[in-house]
Amino acid sequence: MAASEKRIVTLDSSLVHRLPESAPTLFEAKKQKNLSFEEIAKKLGRDEVAVAALFYGQAQANADDIRNLSDLLGIPAAKLESQLAGIPDRGRTMEMPPREPLIYRLFEIVQNYGYAYKAVLNEKFGDGIMSAISFSTHVEKETDDKGDWVKITLRGKWYVNR
Repeated sequence: MAASEKRIVTLDSSLVHRLPESAPTLFEAKKQKNLSFEEIAKKLGRDEVAVAALFYGQAQANADDIRNLSDLLGIPAAKLESQLAGIPDRGRTMEMPPREPLIYRLFEIVQNYGYAYKAVLNEKFGDGIMSAISFSTHVEKETDDKGDWVKITLRGKWYVNR
């Protein structure tokens, strides 16, 4: 694929039965409009990973998100309000351990480096945990003479155990 070609992720049909009813609605409109998560994120004023999480039902949409998604994707706001209402049912989208190769590699990173991360974090912050609620993440692409590299930033509030 040439560098100038646009990549648009669509919904994997094997996941539909595990996702909320909003997922097919959002993904179909995204496909029809030929929009990337980055482009949608700019309209919503969110990070692209947060927008993708919204599409997979792993994040909650607010009123501004619904209005902006309706405007951008051409989905009636009432339909989005109905489908995106309620609390997300997080964590049920995949099997454990994951079988999808890229997701498995992310799981493998935690398996292999989990205790190392924990040790270094405990040395820097003390006994506690990193929040996955007061949390943000960002994905970047870096390129050098050895090829393309993935840079994933995880930023979570530190909570001291008491």
